[in-house]
Formats: sequence, C-alpha cells, structure tokens
Amino acid sequence: MIDSSHAWLSAVDVAREVGAGNMDPQAVVRAHLSAIDRLDPRIHAYVYVDHEARAGAGPQAGVTLGVKDSQPVAGMPWTYGTPTWRDRVADQDAVPVARARTAGMAILGKTNLPELAASIGTTNTLFPATQNPWREGITPGGSSGGSAAAVAAGMATVAMGEDMGGSIRIPASCCGVVGLRPSPDRVPCEMIDAAGLSSRGPIARTVADARLMFSVASATASEPAYDRLRRCRIGVADTSVLGADAACQAACRRAADALENAGHRLERLEWDPEPVANGYAVVRRANMASFPAEPDQLGPGIRQLAEQGRALTAIDYFRAFEMATLAANRKVNEPLQAGYDFLLTPTLGLLPMPIEKVPPFLGDEWAQYVQFVLPVSFARVAAISIPAGTHEGLPVGVQLVGRFSQEWELLDFAEQLEAMPGFGFQRPPGLD
Repeated sequence: MIDSSHAWLSAVDVAREVGAGNMDPQAVVRAHLSAIDRLDPRIHAYVYVDHEARAGAGPQAGVTLGVKDSQPVAGMPWTYGTPTWRDRVADQDAVPVARARTAGMAILGKTNLPELAASIGTTNTLFPATQNPWREGITPGGSSGGSAAAVAAGMATVAMGEDMGGSIRIPASCCGVVGLRPSPDRVPCEMIDAAGLSSRGPIARTVADARLMFSVASATASEPAYDRLRRCRIGVADTSVLGADAACQAACRRAADALENAGHRLERLEWDPEPVANGYAVVRRANMASFPAEPDQLGPGIRQLAEQGRALTAIDYFRAFEMATLAANRKVNEPLQAGYDFLLTPTLGLLPMPIEKVPPFLGDEWAQYVQFVLPVSFARVAAISIPAGTHEGLPVGVQLVGRFSQEWELLDFAEQLEAMPGFGFQRPPGLD
C-alpha cells in the first residue's frame, strides 16, 4: 500500500523520521514514483524516470532528488534538450549528484529543460512541453522548469537546477516553490562556464529543504549564521524603466511591509537592468556559438543565436561583458558592500504566461521578464526566490539577495520571510 502523503513530506522530516527508525526510506521513493506515474503524463516534468530507484544508506536516506538534464547522472540520458545529444548517456554523476547518493538520497530521474537551457520556458524538440502544475497550458518557467514542476507537484522531495541568467529563480517563482542560486562555484561543476555566471543550486518546497540540499551539494555544514534578533537594513527595488506587472510589484511591497513590521529597516533603491540585459544578449549568443556542433544540428531558435554569435568579435564580447558587469556591480554589489544586509525585489517582472506566449530568448519582453534576476547573476552573489502567494490562481515570487558566498545568512533570513503570513509553499490545486 502506497501512502501518497509521503510525497509531500519535507526533506527535513524524511531525514528525521527515517533516522529515528519510524519510516521505511523506500516508502517515500514509492510515493514519488507513484505520483510520477499518475501526474507526469500531463505535466511532463521528467524526460527520464528510474522506476527502480532505491534509497541509499546515509543521513538523508528516503529523500528523493530530480536532476535537471543539463547535469550528468551515471547510466541516465544526458540530452541537454538538444537533438545533437539525443542518444548520449552519462557515464558518471555530477559532483552534487554523487554527494546526494553518498548521503542516501534516491535519484528519481532527469527533468526537462529547453534546448541548451536557452529559454525562460521549458520546451524543446525532443520532449513534450513541461506544464505548470498550477494550470495546464501555462509555462513553468525555465530553464530549470522540469525541476520546479516536479517539486511543486509532489513528484520529488527536492531537485537540482542550474542558473546562469535566472534559470533556478524563474521557474521557482512560476511554480510557487523555493529556488536558491548560490554564488558561482559554491556547488562544483565538471563543465566549463567561460563566463563564470552559471551556478548549480536546489529547488525545494521550503527554505529548510533548500538549506539541506545546498549543504549536501556544496559539502559544507549548515550553521546558524544570522542573528534573528538583529534588525537588518534592506534595499528594495520593485520597478525599473522597463516596467513590471502590478501583481509582481504588489508581492514585493507585501514582503517589504512584512519585514518592516518585523522591525527591519527598508529603503528604496534604483534598479537599472537594461545595460545588463544588453550585455548578456551578446555573451549568451557567444555562448551558443561555442557549442560543439554545427548550427544546422540545432533547433531553429538556438540555430539563429549560434549564427549571430559566430559573427561577434572578441572586442564585442569583452565590451558587452564589461558593460553588464559594471552595471550589475553598481546596482547590486555596491549597495550590499555599502551597508545593506540584503536586497528585496520581485523575482520576475511578469507573471507566468501561456506556453505559446513565452517571450523569445534575449528579446525585449524577455528583458522585462528577467529584469530582477539577471543583474544578480552578473553580480555573482547569492539569491533566493520565495513563494509570495498567488494572483488570479498563479504563483508569484519575491527575491532576496545576499552578499557573495553568504548563502547561510541569506537562508536564515529567507526563513524569517517564509514564515510570515502570505508567504511560503502552497500545494497546487487538483493534484490529490
């Protein structure tokens, strides 16, 4: 008999109950495999499922993990969403996956992503489009959309994502879950990111679970780092020259009010995302052009980006990178170094939209969508998206930003906001 309630247990609760001998760790694995069989034919969060997945022995035995298909898992497909690697199978685990196995976690399978992670939705030419668990036909965000959808729908305890220009925080906001982007290289990566922007991190239903998964993936101990009695100075930006959806702004203002009522000091900041978006558009095109395949082997959207990237010069690249980095440092790092403890923004500039209306990658509407997450990526600091309720039945999130490599302080503070009324995970309707 499968107890479906096990699918919604937190990683912290699973580890505690299994450790105390009160629960069979395989019971959680069975619950999640059952949920996948029941729900994923319509959500399409996974591109591969290991139906023989087993819990291991270790402190996190019973916790289950979905892994974004940009990261290798030994013996599983590793397609990166591109026809070029349709038949590729990984021969070893990514470092965080290997660490998860050692801790006793069960690896359920690989989660969907757009081709080469180059979209803020989750569609490609290999697999069905991933649906938002909150409403069919709505994007789950991207590029870690499969991971976020799996966690939101109770088809994994936690998942691993990857974030270059917002790809953990975007789907976390769209699916109403928690997404942590650590500072780059805090979680090891066996692949080369020449831009130094990409970061692997956890997607979870609670901040505590994101903390646990980050501890495992980074091989660092979780220790209280933030004095909860301390009153913090927080910089708030809820709009820019690009404009933001009123519901996204309202969520940020609700978070600001809640933190101010808790005794923290909130101050408004100017936000200027345009130079960062313009610079990233050049950097990402160059990134696509460096992919080891001829453009005609790629999907249409990626092919065009790769061809444009091949026309760039080294000077084009370095000028764009410098422009974006300087702008990000001015609006993100300088306030954090000048006395602000954290920054608060909406996670996204727009609400989740229908899958067919996801803005073209690197276009004008894309820039409005990612205006709050992208400068944080170029600043190379830690950030987390927290669920902030819903608007017309779809999730909305807020972003907290911390200093470089200060993930523990950020997680501690994020738990304070998560515990306030109107914030934190809610189950999507219609999944039971």
